[in-house]
Amino acid sequence: MTIDKQALLDELDKKQQYIKLRDQENEDIALTVGKLRVELEHYKSREERVTKLVLDNSTSWDVLYEKLEAAERRIAELEARAVNLPKRSVDEVMHLSGFSRDYAEGWCAGNDNAIHEIRAAGIKVKES
Repeated sequence: MTIDKQALLDELDKKQQYIKLRDQENEDIALTVGKLRVELEHYKSREERVTKLVLDNSTSWDVLYEKLEAAERRIAELEARAVNLPKRSVDEVMHLSGFSRDYAEGWCAGNDNAIHEIRAAGIKVKES
């Protein structure tokens, strides 16, 4: 039995080319995997930063929402109250103050205007 040395050498050359091609493909795959790992770490870091920002904003939104609710409650309390302004006659004002009729009429007109403006602002006025 004779061994064809040239055929063996050709076969060896083909196998070495195949191995070289596969080694290059493996190297390319390894480089791609490395790049993907770096990119994955970048996005993980970015996700952590975004998550932290969302949580921080969520906390501050909760605080702001609590403050808003407290302000709305306070406004409701204030709107439920009534200002107590005495409604006096000119004679009462003259008697209480000891001043002239003109003064008393001016005081009563000013008081009426104040009551009107306070009501116009949405504040309840309880006249006594």
